[in-house]
Amino acid sequence: MRILVISQYFWPENFPINDFAAGLQKRGHHLEVLTGIPNYPHGRFFQGYSFFGPKKDTFQKMEIHRVPLINRGNGDRTRLTLNFLSFAVMASILAPFYCRRKFDIIFAYEPSPITVALPALVMKIVKSAPIVFWMQDLWPESLSATGAISSNAALKIVELLVRLIYKGCDLVLAQSKAFIPSIVQQGGDPDRICYFPNSADSLYRPTSLPADAAERSLMPDGFRVVFAGNIGAAQDFHNILSAAEKLKPKKDIHWVILGDGRMSSWVQTEISKRGLSDTVHLLGRYPAEAMPRFFTVSDALLVTLKKEPIFALTVPSKIQSYLACAKPIIAAIDGEGARIVDEAGAGITCPAEDSKALSQAVLKLYEMTPEKRDAMGRRGRKYFEDNFEREKLMDRLTNLMMKLIKRKK
Repeated sequence: MRILVISQYFWPENFPINDFAAGLQKRGHHLEVLTGIPNYPHGRFFQGYSFFGPKKDTFQKMEIHRVPLINRGNGDRTRLTLNFLSFAVMASILAPFYCRRKFDIIFAYEPSPITVALPALVMKIVKSAPIVFWMQDLWPESLSATGAISSNAALKIVELLVRLIYKGCDLVLAQSKAFIPSIVQQGGDPDRICYFPNSADSLYRPTSLPADAAERSLMPDGFRVVFAGNIGAAQDFHNILSAAEKLKPKKDIHWVILGDGRMSSWVQTEISKRGLSDTVHLLGRYPAEAMPRFFTVSDALLVTLKKEPIFALTVPSKIQSYLACAKPIIAAIDGEGARIVDEAGAGITCPAEDSKALSQAVLKLYEMTPEKRDAMGRRGRKYFEDNFEREKLMDRLTNLMMKLIKRKK
């Protein structure tokens, strides 16, 4: 198959689409990628890139076409809107000129924004190729939940756009089963919607570290609860820090935060204000390749989200990464993500925005024997292999695409 991948984010930005695209390429399919100039998550163009390019790049033998966009900057509402719209507009205009070959499939990847589908719709017309749209985030629900848009009139406009996109897509892949009713409600055809979960990059797996590994020296001594990922409003660091306050007398329980984001400065200030410097540690951002090494020297892996209906429908992609690394999970989330952790028997769940319940979950795991914690991790790894293993999902995705191509001929 000749596949055109359209994604606002791509290598060297760290997103699951990188691994999936590389996997398809290794299977003998020919992929080209239409994307933007890398600037996530810091909001600045990566070193060696600028608004003007380079326009072409390569990754794992894939040809990458980059369109100019306005970077995320400080991530405020205006700047993000400009970032989203600039990619959608520039990609829609330039795609027919940059991507001149014939394609069998247009594969659009949407962690957010949904406007990434607009250049896909343009290319569907130009190339007469069907669109597979892999949804990671629900619009307009996520906009109202995060406060990105509060105007009812603006949300109605977005809803009309969403309906147009669903109508134009030949197959919509939902990363969470709980997404499907909402997609249908917004005009998606039930016969063209399919549950297709995230996997985890192949680097996420149980590993071992030598005694002198750098990660060991960076981690505090004691029981280590590790959060890895974006430090933003959705991740509810109010809840994490409140739980850490409740467990402050337990000096050997440590909260280790790997990552950065819009709320990093606030979190650092709150750590000092609440007197948590001895037990809450902001280690900063590390490359994805380092995460399994940090996870190896952790005792529990933490995932949190705010208490919003949209977040209860979502499965945070870090859950798959955590499961793959065979470590027990503490999940302070509602809905579909919590269901997976419970079903896997891979950890302890508690309601979102309940700091008392979160502190009790950490304490419960802390008081468990290492053997019981290890058993949780092994169950999580088994669940990952049964439900989220990349090669199995790749087989399924290839079959779905081939059926779509045959149907369109």
